[in-house]
Amino acid sequence: MGLLFLAGLVLLASRAETRDIFRRVWPVVAVCLLRLLYDLGNFLGHGLDGNTLDLPGQTLLFLAIAAVFTLPLQQRVIAIGFSMTTLLLGAASMVQRYGMGADRPYGLNGGDWASVEFAMYLLVMALLSMLQAIRPDTRRADRWLHGVAVVVGLYGAVLTQSRGPLLSFAPVFLGLMSWQAIRTRHWKRVFIPLAATLLGMLAVTATLHREMVDRLADVPAQISEYGDNAAGSSGAIGERLEMWRTAWQAFTEHPLAGIGLDQFGVYARAQVAAGKASPTIASYVHPHSEYLESMVAGGVPALLVLLLLLIVPAAFFARHLNHPREPVACAAVAGLMVIGLYSLCAFTDNVFYRAMPQSLFLFLVLGLTVDIGRQLRHPAHS
Repeated sequence: MGLLFLAGLVLLASRAETRDIFRRVWPVVAVCLLRLLYDLGNFLGHGLDGNTLDLPGQTLLFLAIAAVFTLPLQQRVIAIGFSMTTLLLGAASMVQRYGMGADRPYGLNGGDWASVEFAMYLLVMALLSMLQAIRPDTRRADRWLHGVAVVVGLYGAVLTQSRGPLLSFAPVFLGLMSWQAIRTRHWKRVFIPLAATLLGMLAVTATLHREMVDRLADVPAQISEYGDNAAGSSGAIGERLEMWRTAWQAFTEHPLAGIGLDQFGVYARAQVAAGKASPTIASYVHPHSEYLESMVAGGVPALLVLLLLLIVPAAFFARHLNHPREPVACAAVAGLMVIGLYSLCAFTDNVFYRAMPQSLFLFLVLGLTVDIGRQLRHPAHS
């Protein structure tokens, strides 16, 4: 990562073509910088600890790394690398579940609370592998590799038992397959992997891993049991509802400036101590919703910045979704899948509060954006 960062800085400083490509995709670059500047202003305005800027500072890191994508990289090698990573992470999930006895696998650098982010990471990687597997110009041997990566990655995600990411995966996956079917007119070629994936995930969930079915079936009961008293907020759903209520309260008290980055935990513990919130949420530092997190941290302006971070790149990718050149269109749909999955997961989970999922988002969104800019600058070369 450090070498990529240094290489990107050198390219930005010494290569006019790199700077020109960045100018071509300036809206996406600008919205990333806007988020960084807003976080810096929030940090200064609320007098927060310096560690608060660790995650926002990643934006500069990945903006520089994105410059590497202005070079004519070997796309096949990158695709294989992504699928190999999917295989590695899916295998790690299996080892943690069956070899280490973990109830919910959490990834290589997470912890007991990292299962949701790990599932989201796996599902993004599986979607990218699926995109390569269904592309008409993919070599047969590569297609098998990508297909196996999809199976292993999805199975690893199911093992995490993370309801939010798995439910969010379904519409994004259906969108990918619909796009491919409409674009290629090869309905049968698309229907087979679509049916195999959906039936396979349903079969595994309903037979080998009933825990996921039980967790989904338990949702209505937990919602009905939720109330204003402490006992009503037990269980994952009840705790989420209590955190959301507390987060909304913090927002209504500070709608314009918020209470500061990463301060929800402090606010929640104060509410618990005052008897205004359930003790079951005292150990949480984030409200399990990226949208509510932004509203708590910086009020309406922070929510607008977050929405821009999702909408501006999505609009950029959507413009090139039906580009006549296959590599451009595939990069665009890959970017839309990433933003789509993150946007949906953000309703019920924090997607940017750990380095792992935020790094993946910035790396892919900025990298794919710059790659499209490079391809559009050189119509004769992909």
